Amino acid sequence: MTSTDLPVAILAGGLATRLRPITEKIPKLLVEVAGEPFFSHQIRLLKAAGLRHIVLCVGYLGEMIVDQYGDGAKWGVKIDYAFDGPKLLGTGGALIAALPKLGDAFYMLYGDSYLPVDYGAVGDFFIKSGQAGLMTVYENHGRYDTSNVWFEHGEIKIYDKKNRVPQMHHIDYGLGLFRTTAFDGFPRDAVVDLATVQTQLCQRRQLAGFEIKERFYEIGSHEGLNELDALLRGGQRPSL
Repeated sequence: MTSTDLPVAILAGGLATRLRPITEKIPKLLVEVAGEPFFSHQIRLLKAAGLRHIVLCVGYLGEMIVDQYGDGAKWGVKIDYAFDGPKLLGTGGALIAALPKLGDAFYMLYGDSYLPVDYGAVGDFFIKSGQAGLMTVYENHGRYDTSNVWFEHGEIKIYDKKNRVPQMHHIDYGLGLFRTTAFDGFPRDAVVDLATVQTQLCQRRQLAGFEIKERFYEIGSHEGLNELDALLRGGQRPSL
């Protein structure tokens, strides 16, 4: 198994309430950034990294994404879809529902994240680690959001979004990898928060950590959307 063989699960089933009124009639992946739907920019990043199998975990207005991107053939990628169903399953529950389409191991990123990083290096590190999960971390010091990771000497000591300690200077960067076994013991068709899965993996010392030095971009807020739009319109497409 090589890192480029792994599929990429994109969590894109949320209601995107922070982007309203833009997202009242379209899902977040179709929000326009620099003249194109955001998902088009994500596809380019993944293709540049050699990742060509995408599994979209969708819910709210997900049919609109299917109508526009289909099976991904015209983009040179393969796109599969996993729908939440009548109720939102949460980030972890959505991944659990998609496991039959994801195989034994996979990348995971969020439907509002634009992450110009070396995906291959992260994936190779995960495979060599032998761990059930991997979290990319960024030294945040509270700048972009509340720091919730104690990362020291190449190891995630604590990840906890509720109970914080002074040594937490990093934050979850938004790119992860998992083996299917990471979700053993969690119920199917139930609401599960991915952070709960990651916290338990960390407690069992089964969560590898990979530090990213480049900052992340996102369209989860109007501020983030405007910033990324200006960056891409200015021709400053971050290189991998």
